[in-house]
Amino acid sequence: MKRTEKTVYFDNASTTFPKAPGIGLAMADYLDNKGCNVGRGNYKWGYEVAEAVYKTRKKLCDLFQFKEGSDPSKNVIFTASVTEGLNLVIKGMLQPGDHVLVSGMEHNAVMRPLIFLESQGISFSVMPCDELGNLELEKIEPLIQTTTKAIIMTHSSNVCGTVLPIHEVSEICKKNHLNFVVDAAQTAGAFSINMSQTAIDALCFTGHKGLLGPQGIGGVIIKDALAEEMTGIIQGGTGSRSESFEMPDFLPDKFESGTLNLPGIYGLSKALDYLKEKGPENILKKELELTQQIISGVQDINNIKLIGIPNITGRSAVISLMSSEKDNAQVAFELDKDYGIMTRVGLHCAPLAHKTLGTYPKGTIRLSLGHFNTPEEVEYCLHALKSILK
Repeated sequence: MKRTEKTVYFDNASTTFPKAPGIGLAMADYLDNKGCNVGRGNYKWGYEVAEAVYKTRKKLCDLFQFKEGSDPSKNVIFTASVTEGLNLVIKGMLQPGDHVLVSGMEHNAVMRPLIFLESQGISFSVMPCDELGNLELEKIEPLIQTTTKAIIMTHSSNVCGTVLPIHEVSEICKKNHLNFVVDAAQTAGAFSINMSQTAIDALCFTGHKGLLGPQGIGGVIIKDALAEEMTGIIQGGTGSRSESFEMPDFLPDKFESGTLNLPGIYGLSKALDYLKEKGPENILKKELELTQQIISGVQDINNIKLIGIPNITGRSAVISLMSSEKDNAQVAFELDKDYGIMTRVGLHCAPLAHKTLGTYPKGTIRLSLGHFNTPEEVEYCLHALKSILK
């Protein structure tokens, strides 16, 4: 079949596209018209850039309804990605002999740091999830040991879209005096996350997925009590306390060594304005309508199986499919080659989740939707799948 000129982007769980309108211009404006550093120079441009960074921190506090002390913006730590943020928290929080709990749906951004730390005397147990990815809440507390320090958990699976119950897990953490670390890579910007009502000690997020910002910028919002316990994993210049060889002990400087990704922060700030204008709840509503359209449509296609929750209750707009007729990679290849439909196939950096779902080692074809996608694109994809799998 001759390749179509049409293109459809269904890989938003990897990174959203298109991004929020105007972020490229915001980044270019900084680079072209200011371009200076922050916290290093006592001049007008430096102060203006510092103000932009502060306002972006404040926008993130507002989005996640985070309130801590007189200036909660100081608790927003910028990183290059959610992976870096998770490493910052995991490696800064845990000491030899500590034990943590993780869910059966975790991404390697959580699992690989923990596997790395096993050689240093840190251990973990897996909280079981069922074959749809639902966390089995009643099985959590029996796994807690005297040395358990925290529960580290994704908010939503990047494989099948199942949303995990962070509020209920936060209550278990409070009851058992555990820190609660949430990986919000797949939910920040679409799902409501209220840190004032849910006892999250560290919320790790990335800017380039649901927040609709550029790659290379992410962060962690850390509560004071946990931040005081943690050690930094990177040391260097901060622009503050320059007379000392020791790292500052105050936030955000304690965890922000070196030059921040200022173009990324400008782009993220613009994206946060767009999210506020559109409303995350409206974005989620549109994405789930499209998700339901795919779930309903694949029921009429032979030789394809939906993995995960078979409706839009308790899930995000991430859909995994398995082909019984052709290799998944061949299906994804034909979707791209013949129809211009971009998906992601394989194990999605989450082998633990695939083992939980029963899709390891084959993996799945993942369709992940964004609010810029359309019902027409979904119908086109369903038609393509029918043609490929007939």
